[in-house]
Amino acid sequence: MQPANPSILTINGGSSSIKFALFEIVGDSLRRILEGVIERIGLPESTLRVKGLNQDDNYTRQVTATHYTLATNILMDSIEARRGRDALAAIGHRVVHGGPKYYKPERITAEMIEELRGLKSFDPEHLPEEIQLIEAFHRRFPNLTQVGCFDTAFHHDLPRVAKLLPIPRRYEAQGVRRYGFHGLSYEFLIGELGRLAGSKTAQGRVILAHLGNGASLAALRNGKPVDTSMSFTPTAGVPMSTRSGDLDPGLVWFLARTEGFDAKRFNEMVNFQSGLLGVSEMSSDMHDLLKSETQDARAAEAIALFCYQVKKWIGSFAAALGGLDTVVFAGGIGEKAPSVRARICDGLEFLGIELEEKQNNANEGMISSATSRVTVRVIRTDEEWMIAKTVCRALALGTKEAES
Repeated sequence: MQPANPSILTINGGSSSIKFALFEIVGDSLRRILEGVIERIGLPESTLRVKGLNQDDNYTRQVTATHYTLATNILMDSIEARRGRDALAAIGHRVVHGGPKYYKPERITAEMIEELRGLKSFDPEHLPEEIQLIEAFHRRFPNLTQVGCFDTAFHHDLPRVAKLLPIPRRYEAQGVRRYGFHGLSYEFLIGELGRLAGSKTAQGRVILAHLGNGASLAALRNGKPVDTSMSFTPTAGVPMSTRSGDLDPGLVWFLARTEGFDAKRFNEMVNFQSGLLGVSEMSSDMHDLLKSETQDARAAEAIALFCYQVKKWIGSFAAALGGLDTVVFAGGIGEKAPSVRARICDGLEFLGIELEEKQNNANEGMISSATSRVTVRVIRTDEEWMIAKTVCRALALGTKEAES
């Protein structure tokens, strides 16, 4: 029996789910052979969904995953059954927040774990679960290399004026500044833009719009970030599925006086009860809202607010860039909701943005018109592939560009 090629397992953990993918290293290339998700961790009727190259690798089944360790064991049982334990070369983890210290992919050590524990106050919604995942995999495979791939890393070299927050300077020494997120997605998108349109286009004035359950935008020039909409936490910027985006900070004091809000209750409101869900009072899912908007004014207003705020960020970033050459839409909404893209771009003709309706409605890769001065594209983002490529780069497992 031929030994299996070494492979990279990528892990993208959420509060109640784990997305994963398995990439085989074939020479200097990466080949995705398996992907899936465990959903409803900690809840009844957890589900494992797997999709692979072979027919036997495509299935959905109910599992018992009352906590992360159980979910990890289920995942690893599935991987081992498909590939065998010895085929794994490394595990790459998406870590949402790297704080001021971690801004490049690194091997995960006990020291790093302790320092990430100290960053929990920076990102209490993501870091605790991510640390649990890393530790669960270490218990299962104590000798297997794990690599942290930090979502904040892409924005590390933002211009200082974009990093600074206008609060007392002493907080900067504690690491309080704009970090930005969705960095793995943005790194993939700017690389893919270069592959599709050439390096000159990727080096131009570019706005990347990652619009999904979490949504943000980034402005790039010379292939490097100039600004981004998320800030110290992923709650900032545009409204999202359940996150508020930017708010008047005076609202904290108002709600404390009128409704007795404490910090925890305010945090829960702006992260889990706001955005599309809060305004529509019916759903956090853009697809659901689009189906309901003609019958429900609240759904229509939630969509309108989302599109209006994204449009404003595009305008402000065009000003920061001194003009605009390319806009890229990505993420679940950015890739699959043509009417949302059309509403965002409507009224931006003064910037040189004009969409071709037929191409936009068909979700084609190029959706700007022939007369548009700004090229508008739809690119499917791939954070899992980016994690695998980052791991290969960090561990010197490949030298050439990998292929998805």
